[in-house]
Parts: sequence; C-alpha cells; structure tokens
Amino acid sequence: RRPNNWRSFFNGPGWTWDETRGQFYMHTFLPQQPDVNWRNPAVRAAMLDVVRTWLDRGVDGFRLDVFNTFFKDEALRSNPYRPGAKGGGWGRQEHRYDRNQPELGGALADLRALVDEQPGRMTVGELFDGSFREAAAYTEPRHLTFDWALLGLPWRAAAFHEAIRTRDAAFGPDRWPANVLSNHDQPRHVSRYDEDVADDGSVGDARAKVLATLLLTLRGTPFLYYGEELGMRSLDIPNEIALDPPARRASPTFPWWNRDQARGPMAWRRGAGSGFTSGTPWLPQPPDADRRNVEVEAANPRSVLSHYRRLTRLREAHVALTTGTQELLDTGDTDVLAYRRQADGRSVLVALNFAAVPTTISLPTPGSRTGWRIALSTHDRNGADTLVGPVTLAPLEALIAYD
Repeated sequence: RRPNNWRSFFNGPGWTWDETRGQFYMHTFLPQQPDVNWRNPAVRAAMLDVVRTWLDRGVDGFRLDVFNTFFKDEALRSNPYRPGAKGGGWGRQEHRYDRNQPELGGALADLRALVDEQPGRMTVGELFDGSFREAAAYTEPRHLTFDWALLGLPWRAAAFHEAIRTRDAAFGPDRWPANVLSNHDQPRHVSRYDEDVADDGSVGDARAKVLATLLLTLRGTPFLYYGEELGMRSLDIPNEIALDPPARRASPTFPWWNRDQARGPMAWRRGAGSGFTSGTPWLPQPPDADRRNVEVEAANPRSVLSHYRRLTRLREAHVALTTGTQELLDTGDTDVLAYRRQADGRSVLVALNFAAVPTTISLPTPGSRTGWRIALSTHDRNGADTLVGPVTLAPLEALIAYD
C-alpha cells in the first residue's frame, strides 16, 4: 500500500514499487526520476560534496532544479484535496506536504554558504509550481530564483506593465529578480507571440527585438535560452512521435505540451547539420535553419542576433542597466511599456511600442539640458541623436535613451 496520496506531476501516483528493495519510492516527476531524501544526513552531505567538487573544478554557479520539492513532510501526511477541483491529477490536490517544507531553509543556507566560500559564484533556483512572492522570499544576494512572471503573458504592454509592477513590489529594493522569457519547458517566446500574425517572419522578429530589449534592460539578471538570440521558433513535432516522456503519456485527462518543440538543435551556419552535427541530431533542425543561424545573422546588422549584441554592449556601457533602480512610467499610451533605470545620478530610458501602428508619447524630463540622447532604436530615426518633447514611436519600435 502506498504511503500516502501524493501525485506525480506527470500524472499518476507519486509512488512506485521497487521489487528489489521491497519498498515504494517517491518521484515528484517520472518514475525514472526518484526524489532523494534530503532529511538523511548522509544524503545531504553527499549532495554538498557534489557542489564542492564542481566548485573546485571552477564552475561559476549552479541551477537548482525544482528546489522547493527537496523536502517532503516528515510524517508523510496526505495532501488535502482542493474543493471543486476535478480529475485525479496534480491540480486536484493542495500541495501542502510534498513541497515548500520549513526544513528547506536550512539546506539552502548550507548550500549557499558553501558556494559563497569562493568569490564570484552564484546559484539560481527553479521554483516549481509556486508564485513570484514565494520566489522573492527564497532570493538572497547572489542566489536568485526564477519566478516565471514574464512567461505566458499576452502580447499587451499593459499586461507586462502590471506583471512588472506586482513583481517589483514583491521583490522590493533589496532582492534581485531573475528575468526569463523562454526555457526548455515552454514554447519559445517568439512562437508564442507570432501566432496571431501571418507574415514572412518580420513581425515575429520585430517583436523578438522588443522582448530582447525588455529582457536586457529590465532590473534583474537576464537569462537567455539558447537560440532566442536568433529569434528561434518552436518546432512542430506531434505528440505521436515525441521523445519528451510526458508527451508520450498525454491524454484527455493529462494534456501536455510536447517540450521537444522548444529543444531543437542550434543552427550555427548554412548547410547539412547547420554546424551543429555531422550526423543525425536527436531532434530535427528548424526548417528555417539556413537563413536563421549565427553565420547569416552575424553578417546582417538588422538581425535579431545583431540586436542582442548591441544590447549586451549597452549593458556594459551603462551601470544603470546593470545595478540601477527601476521606475515604471506612464507615457499616456497603454500600448507602450516604458521605464527608467537610474544609478550614480545617471538615467536610462526604455520605451517599447507593442502596437503595430505609430504612437506619440510623452517623456519624463531628462537630467541633461540637451534632452535624452538616443542609445539604440530598432527603427531609422533620420539621423536624430536626441529626443526632446513628445516622441513618436514607430510600430513595434524599441527605443533606449540616456541623459
């Protein structure tokens, strides 16, 4: 008999019988992914020894996978069921006893102290099935937490404005966010925001540049998922031929997005294998790999890759973009997301037009008498190098200026 009613996130019971040991073992995810018992002192010491080994080899940091599931309730109490929830899956339970246990804080403190023994090291934790408020509570200097607040938002400036506002309030001035738009578990963000347009990819690329500007100028540490700097799209791989194990188990009672679609090979150059392999890759090359690859985009100053490179240089040039405070701005147009970053008496202004039409906005008063100096724009500004008074943004324009 299973110890309790805990479920696997990938459907079915969270307990599987092992004939050799004559015991059930717990797995929050697949049966091939057993959870280790962090309550066992020997296990905890062994895990810290793994961290120590890689630190000694010179790694810069660690990603803690679903770290808030490390500890389970010591008494193995069953989770209560959520009133009104239907089905028998993960979402039917209130996960009171199989994640976010109080003992997690001590284990994180030990791990973080070990990492802090060597300068310049860091961790970032993947918060599983939690809120941005929980993410903020787990965040400490040099130890970040993904909160996923920016994943899955609709293509509306107002939606991003509200998400950033509530997120900033949760993190406050002392905790540092981890910014992410795509990862290995979600559709690539260019595909998410290209679904409502039928074009040659130019609208999707323009939106990709808007989001790249957001990612690399927003307060926090930006995390790039490989290929997004090319504007890489999701692959089209049906569940029937999926390699992603949960996708092969998908059913009407267990809907699942096939994660293979976000995990295609990186395209480096034209030709067979796209510079990724001389053999047959695990997943197929993207169909547009011959035109959306590093070689081609590096040679095109207006490509998505070139835009990312300009943004990274701007981050290095303006301390306000790396460590500055952040203030969301009201420009008078809900289609525009705008904010100001400030540090050492200098300001950087970011304005992002989410609309497919031009719009005129008001700007805050710059600290310089000469106006806001343009640092970057995704559109031709006819040789202008400063902004004074109301400014007209082109459709899907991303604009950065400083005083």
